[in-house]
Amino acid sequence: MSFLELHDIRKAYTLNHEENVILKGINLNFDRGEFISILGESGGGKSTLMNIIGGLDHHYDGDVLLDGKSLRSMNERQMDRYRRETVGFIFQNFNLVSYLNVLDNVLLSLKMTRLSHAEQVKQGEALLKRVGLEKQSHQFPNELSGGQKQRVAIARALASDPDIIIADEPTGALDSENTQDVMDILYSIAAEGKLVITVTHSQEVADYGTRIVHLDDGKIHDELVIGAPFDDVEKQPTRYRVLGFRQMFKMSMQHMRRMWLRYLLIIFGSSIGISSIVVMLGLGSGIQDYMNHQITSQVNPTAVQISKKTGKVSTKARDKAKTAKAYKEAVNKETTAAAKNAQITSANINKIAKIKHVKSTTLGYYAGAQASYKKNKATVSLQTDNQTILAKTIKNGTRPGTNEVLIGRKLAKKLVGTKKYKQALNKRVTVKLSMVDKHNKSVTVKKQLKVSGITGSNDTNVVVTPKTAKAMVNTKKVTYRPNFAIVQIDKLSHVKSVEHQIKAIKGSNKKQQYNYTGIGDLIDSLNTYIRLATNVLTGVAGIALLVSAIMIIVVLYVSVSERTREIGVLRALGARKRDISHLFFAEALTIGVLAAIMGIIFGQLWQVLGNTAIYSLIKYPIVRISGTAMLGGMAVSVVISLLAALAPAHMAARLDPVESLSHEW
Repeated sequence: MSFLELHDIRKAYTLNHEENVILKGINLNFDRGEFISILGESGGGKSTLMNIIGGLDHHYDGDVLLDGKSLRSMNERQMDRYRRETVGFIFQNFNLVSYLNVLDNVLLSLKMTRLSHAEQVKQGEALLKRVGLEKQSHQFPNELSGGQKQRVAIARALASDPDIIIADEPTGALDSENTQDVMDILYSIAAEGKLVITVTHSQEVADYGTRIVHLDDGKIHDELVIGAPFDDVEKQPTRYRVLGFRQMFKMSMQHMRRMWLRYLLIIFGSSIGISSIVVMLGLGSGIQDYMNHQITSQVNPTAVQISKKTGKVSTKARDKAKTAKAYKEAVNKETTAAAKNAQITSANINKIAKIKHVKSTTLGYYAGAQASYKKNKATVSLQTDNQTILAKTIKNGTRPGTNEVLIGRKLAKKLVGTKKYKQALNKRVTVKLSMVDKHNKSVTVKKQLKVSGITGSNDTNVVVTPKTAKAMVNTKKVTYRPNFAIVQIDKLSHVKSVEHQIKAIKGSNKKQQYNYTGIGDLIDSLNTYIRLATNVLTGVAGIALLVSAIMIIVVLYVSVSERTREIGVLRALGARKRDISHLFFAEALTIGVLAAIMGIIFGQLWQVLGNTAIYSLIKYPIVRISGTAMLGGMAVSVVISLLAALAPAHMAARLDPVESLSHEW
């Protein structure tokens, strides 16, 4: 049994609905150590036969046996392995990868072995020395002569230590001197016990072989044995591996370095979209933080003020009154009844305190009043101190103590003058309340209180401690009835939930018992609207990403077209379809990562410039790019780049190796 056997190989093409038969029943046997010259004119089927032997073309009839094993029985993975481990190709047009130097071209095959990188380099340099190119190892193909390029191709073919060397017109583009050098090298390879199959139309070249097979019009016309096969030389077994993503990533980096301007432009274009998204997210976050800051600097967002829904008080007694005295007594009764209805008891707030996320509850009191200082008077609202009044809103002085009052800036201006309102601090202000006592008599509660502090608000409220308010009321035998409560909630995110539970509490009439007011719900709604606006702006900015994705697709399609022959070479060397896909996915991944990094840098730059420009106006950094936004931008950039690579990578992987190798550079 011969090492390599061809059994009735037939091949035909269909062109314009007509069958064109290329090979018409080829039967040949090859042994190790043979130097076979397949001689024939162009168009006789020589290259087609070599593609079949090399495992590049599997659309044929008949069979090829290697050590008795049929190539037709092999699946795609096994055929890749066959080309990777058994066959070495030497092409007429050299088919060197232009962006790789001489050594890296040789290392393409060595990367498919399990040698360490250092061992690969050492072996690659040894092969280049063998073909006389040790001094040209770092030159690029466009810097070499035709003979030098072919010797590089020979070194690459030998790198994986294959059993079969297929040379398709290896001297077709060489002069006589280089022809002799190349053929001498091929002869020495056969002398090492390898099977060397050379396709040529030159009788002079064919004469180098140990056997000449004359192929004409798809048939073998004759065979001429010139010499005996060389002895099979035992070799050290080579361990092989697939290329994998890591190796393809390195190749993509080498290609991108050679085409750096093209890829720099596409990376720059993509970075614009990423920076736009990152800045929009940062702007939305900054605006949200700024609005929350402005609101929370004035009020406590986690404090909710509740009061009872009192309903209407009967006015029948007032309507029936015949005298002024009776009318006044009826009005006083209505006032007392309204105060009773509005009263919030300890039992009420104890029930509310049991609601989940409620930290504390505090009773409070408010009423209409009059404040005066010397001859200046103002109608005000008196209320007890509570958690809704923030210490940071007090611009001058402190919170009120016993027999003290906290007033707003607007009221201070009314009492002591606009320009000298700060002088109201420590002044004694008279506060009057019109009330009804326990005997249903109208009384005036009046007390002088020391101004402890002035807030920055423009309202006319006066704030006293609950103790002060109770003492004022009790002096005239008026019942102190707390008419509001402050519910302190643990987190802003829980405010809406607690408010809904308070709203659900029913009174004796089976209706909602409490009204509530608080800024937390407003802040939550405001944040929702800001997030919505941010998402819309981010979506608009995302159009730039769509454009960049199209740019990446176009660039990768161009890259596939430009590198079609390179893809064919890689497939001939044993690269899998998956490896070809990885080549373009690696480029897309690199574009995505670099675009994201550049976009984040641009975003940070815009953040600095934007905040610098606007800080003088609002004293707040309005653009706040978070780490999450940057990570999100990077993820989006990478995902879009990889999605953009799907179609080009798929197309590249599906390219036919034979057609790819015949593609024009």
